Amino acid sequence: MKNYSTSQLSALTRLFSAAVFRELAKKGQSGLFCRLLEQTNLLDNAGSGATVGDVFDQAFEILKVAGQRDEYIYRAAISQKILMGTHSLRTASMLNEFRAGSSKADLVILNGTATVYEIKSERDSLARLANQVDNYKRVFAKVNVIASKDHIEGIIETVPKDVGVMCLSKRFRITTVREAAERPERICPVTVFESLRMAESNTILQTMGVVVPEVPNTQRHATMRDLFSRLDPVELHIEMVRTLKRTRDLSSLSDFVNRLPKSLQAAALSISVRRSDHPKLIDAIETPLQTAMTWS
Repeated sequence: MKNYSTSQLSALTRLFSAAVFRELAKKGQSGLFCRLLEQTNLLDNAGSGATVGDVFDQAFEILKVAGQRDEYIYRAAISQKILMGTHSLRTASMLNEFRAGSSKADLVILNGTATVYEIKSERDSLARLANQVDNYKRVFAKVNVIASKDHIEGIIETVPKDVGVMCLSKRFRITTVREAAERPERICPVTVFESLRMAESNTILQTMGVVVPEVPNTQRHATMRDLFSRLDPVELHIEMVRTLKRTRDLSSLSDFVNRLPKSLQAAALSISVRRSDHPKLIDAIETPLQTAMTWS
């Protein structure tokens, strides 16, 4: 396989950044896309009829086997093989960068339960892993760490036995090294409260039959925090999943996601762009590469 320089890999990785995705959606074109493309050799290898979408797919194919896979490749694997493979956008939802204690969860899938996936790509170290897992257990019933083969041994030595360990193979397959235990009883209701939007917390309390007293706005946070501290962890976890599946629902993105190349579907699920800009983004992706290289 061809070796790519660090700068080329960096440019390929940045093609999938929020900056490029949002520019394509907002303007229907992206000068940044062109500048990054010129730092790679993709133009040399593109066929005469290639589109912008073809180039994204080509970049993705390089990144997913380069031995330098970054977080986006792992996100794409989880999105394709678990969220839309095992489940679907109609039955499950996904949270990105969701706060849990002093950490931010890379990816959370909400189905009948809440499962968090901590990504440790080839570019990551395991230094913060123990603390991250400890935070995730306070919010989610199931905790998984997904990594490349080289990290697996270190992860097993670092995390407790109730944490799942998954491997993304060189062939872009996810295998389960160890199943995650489902433990909703260990969550911390106060940590859950700190992770939620105020309206979501309100809904959960009402659904659980807890009356929120009328207090001045300055006292509202402390009052609700106190009410959460008294909730049963298992019952709270059930209501948290139900509420978040409704408030963070992705099913409306289903048609949009299906019209994008597979390489960009994870971006569409994690980078928010206005619904009114969806047609512009699709048009940009379908643009012939020769036309796209005139974007500025």
